[in-house]
Amino acid sequence: MKTIDDLGDLRGKRVLVRSDFNVPLDGTTITDDGRIRAALPTLTRLTDAGAKVVVMAHLGRPKGEPDAKYSLAPVAQRLGELLGARVTLAADTVGDSARETVAALGDGEVALLENIRFDARETSKDDAERAALADELAALADVFVSDGFGVVHRKQASVYDVAKVLPAAVGELVLKEVHSLKKATEDPERPYAVVLGGSKVSDKLGVIANLLTKADRLLIGGGMVFTFLAAKGYEVGNSLLEADQIETVKGYLAQAEANGVEIVLPTDIVAAESFAADAPHRVVAADAIPEGTIGLDIGPASGELFASKIADARTVVWNGPMGVFEFEAFAAGTRAVAQALVEATAGGTFTIVGGGDSAAAVRLLGFDEAGFSHISTGGGASLEFLEGKDLPGISVLDN
Repeated sequence: MKTIDDLGDLRGKRVLVRSDFNVPLDGTTITDDGRIRAALPTLTRLTDAGAKVVVMAHLGRPKGEPDAKYSLAPVAQRLGELLGARVTLAADTVGDSARETVAALGDGEVALLENIRFDARETSKDDAERAALADELAALADVFVSDGFGVVHRKQASVYDVAKVLPAAVGELVLKEVHSLKKATEDPERPYAVVLGGSKVSDKLGVIANLLTKADRLLIGGGMVFTFLAAKGYEVGNSLLEADQIETVKGYLAQAEANGVEIVLPTDIVAAESFAADAPHRVVAADAIPEGTIGLDIGPASGELFASKIADARTVVWNGPMGVFEFEAFAAGTRAVAQALVEATAGGTFTIVGGGDSAAAVRLLGFDEAGFSHISTGGGASLEFLEGKDLPGISVLDN
């Protein structure tokens, strides 16, 4: 992959940057600006080089047309605060406002195009439609820098097609992400442990299958664990269960045993009477979840067990919370895993928090991001990387 170094002198040049600013909002208030802060090294490097920086990004899932609730206005304001300079927001993506905004940029200044997904061509399955949008985006710039790791697994106009039109390079963030994930997957220092959580087994089928040939141990928590417990013949009450995946999971358990891969499941569960922050709850054995209750976290003994399995590992990747961490009563399992990773990192273990809800949990629970080797900005992208899939936004840069 070409890097920013390969683009030569950028002073006075228009640099189109694909960032990932898909941040959580409460109304118009950004509740977690981690993805914006992650973009700063690339943007600062470009402005310091005297480039005219044109940033494009998406927010939420608009239906291919302008929608005020998905405007990037809050992002432009926060980005300006973090950069210490005004960031002009164009009123459209490739229209008159975008062209005028870019034309008015001075060296070292930054503009943000409005939500790229306000244009239906961005996510079109039609190659020609995406290419047409890419051509219009390319007309705004001289070179392209791909720095939105959270979208590199998408074959979209602002990620993939524009890289085929303009001289293209990878940004600081994507470079760091790829380097870190390769370190954890291509030749990891062992023991290599992977902690998987989140709600559904079906979201991680490919990842589990791939890791059964690479990892030394898999620690399973979150909502997906109940399908594993059911596959072992345990009752799971009203807990989240993908009954259609039970046979698949049985196959994984058998394959793990054949491959010498340790599967670590919780020994206890925090079971609640309902899905609510204040629901009455109690700790129960993982093989004896009472009828009518819902498992919402791994239990305290399981937290200790998982921590012990992380402690002697030399490479740890964590993707997915252990429970409903947004509710304090069911956050202890996720907190225990995060704390174990911090302690392992301090002891020299290479640790990755794999984006999405895991990264959000780390910040919500008050952990210092510096306590982990790497916190990924891309949940889906990091999962597909772990799965061994081709990421179009990366492969197009390799080509």
